[in-house]
Amino acid sequence: MAKMTLEELRALRDEKKKDLNKRDVADKTKQVVIGMGTCGIAAGAKDTLNAFLQELDAQHLTDVLITQTGCMGLCYVEPTIEVIAPEMPNVIYGKVTPDVAKTIVRDHLVNKKMVSEHIFDRPAADIIDRGGK
Repeated sequence: MAKMTLEELRALRDEKKKDLNKRDVADKTKQVVIGMGTCGIAAGAKDTLNAFLQELDAQHLTDVLITQTGCMGLCYVEPTIEVIAPEMPNVIYGKVTPDVAKTIVRDHLVNKKMVSEHIFDRPAADIIDRGGK
């Protein structure tokens, strides 16, 4: 392995600090819980997690906590994620590919509009019809 310069080490440290901050609960108002049970991982949850992290960076969102959990019991629609955000109902999305993850960040977390075609648990149908409001 090649030696790293001091500048490269500092850049690596800063990058890792930024990644760790996404898991720090301080000053977070929203949460994305990613199902990382065996079924979720087999269905591509790791790629989904990476897509969330990349899109949060692209949108410059620092108030979103990313956490992982085991199986959510919706194995037939893995990868599954739960989004918890103020002024919005808690929602579990299913079949969340990396592209869907980016859509969820933009639509649900930024624009407060649910991604109806991927909702698999909660909220009631009348809330979905009103776009989550």
